[in-house]
Parts: sequence; structure tokens; C-alpha cells
Amino acid sequence: MDLKLKPFDFAQAVARAGLRTDGTPLAGAAAARGSAAASGAAAPASFQSAMTQALREVSNAQNDASALQREFQLGNSSVSLEETMIASEKARLGFTAAVSVRNRLVQAYSEIMNMQV
Repeated sequence: MDLKLKPFDFAQAVARAGLRTDGTPLAGAAAARGSAAASGAAAPASFQSAMTQALREVSNAQNDASALQREFQLGNSSVSLEETMIASEKARLGFTAAVSVRNRLVQAYSEIMNMQV
């Protein structure tokens, strides 16, 4: 397996999220989502569906990493140490990001609940 890492392109990542580099929404973001939905591409309908999808991807990454670790430990010659370590690191980073989002949501909820009405 030939593995090549590409540099992270922040501008491209925020453009895919429908944002400018300063975090404000693009003017045509809503229209682009509508045309993406019309063309068959699935756009997240809500925060809940986006979180569910993200957690599912984190779970899949952890399962893949576990499977690669198991195969490497069993001596499967088609699984390399590098591939196993990269999969494990991706799973760890995804889990760390999910925990950070959860912690921030709990903090925001606590702040809202402590507001006086």
C-alpha cells in the first residue's frame, strides 16, 4: 500500500464547511447546500445528524485501527507497522476531538443553565 500524506489546506477545509477563513458563512452556502441536496449529495440536516455521523466515523476509525493491530500482532505480512500506527493515531485524534466537542457542549450547557432569567 502506497501511503502519501498531503499537507492540510485550511482554506479548502473551511470552504467545504461553507465558511470563509474568518469563520463567517459564505453568501452562497445555503444555495450550495440546496443544490448539493438536489444533485444527490447528502448535506447534514441538523447538528444532531452531523454529530451522529462524526461519532460513527470515529467509531469506525477505532474499529479499523483495532483490526489492523490484531492483524499485525498475528503476523499478517500484508499489514505494516506504519499503516497500523497511522490508523491508531487517526483513531486517537478523532476520539480526542470528539471528547473536546463533548466537553465544550457540556460547558455551554452549564453556562446556559446558570444564566438568570
